[in-house]
Amino acid sequence: MIRRLAAAALLCLTAGAAQAVECRNEVFEGLEFALCEVDPAAEDLRLFLNDEDGQLLGSFDAVDKADAGSALVFAMNAGMYHRDRSPVGLYLEEGEQAMRLVTNPGPGNFGLLPNGVFCIGEGSARVIESLAYEAEAPDCRYATQSGPMLVIDGALHPRFLPDSTSRHIRNGVGTTASGDRAVFVMSNQPVTFHEFGRLFRDGLGLPQALYFDGNISRLYAPALGRRDIGFAMGPIVGVMAPLDPPGAGG
Repeated sequence: MIRRLAAAALLCLTAGAAQAVECRNEVFEGLEFALCEVDPAAEDLRLFLNDEDGQLLGSFDAVDKADAGSALVFAMNAGMYHRDRSPVGLYLEEGEQAMRLVTNPGPGNFGLLPNGVFCIGEGSARVIESLAYEAEAPDCRYATQSGPMLVIDGALHPRFLPDSTSRHIRNGVGTTASGDRAVFVMSNQPVTFHEFGRLFRDGLGLPQALYFDGNISRLYAPALGRRDIGFAMGPIVGVMAPLDPPGAGG
């Protein structure tokens, strides 16, 4: 059962921005999480990696400044990357592929199969297991691959252990079957994979969920007082909102 903390639901608003993303802190099974819900049909959900000159963006501040007519209203790191911040797996931006799909097992959490792809399409956003993505070849405007999958068709990843003692800060995304709702989550305290997966499956009722990363995870959610800083990131997911023209609103 999920319990919302004080202030119920907050809107992630940036001064002058015309859109909003609902962000809130919630408690599930005694563990606290920060959640931001996005309607991909109504909001400008994108992935970010490099600027127009091919230089790494790497930070929420750089993403916010990348589009002069828009403001960043929500963001988090979105997928694993190498030391040079290049994506480990599939990465698409505006339909252009920067890195191919990786389906073979490998080291680390990314190689803990099944892993998956977060696909942003026309008015929808879906988490898709990597082999299913390869077979389906969905039309994604943006896509980022990460791993492991947290929830696959309503089932927890088969390698997750209920009695695991490996706890870390974790972040990820879950989606509805239709792709009309995406919930981005970051734990506010160290959690196991099993606990994190149960939040998406049992607490949020989402049939598909994907792990993004662990202790390097960061969140930009101004309404929650979150503007996390740190070392440069690779892929970033975020929502941009158009700035109101000067003098708008009276």
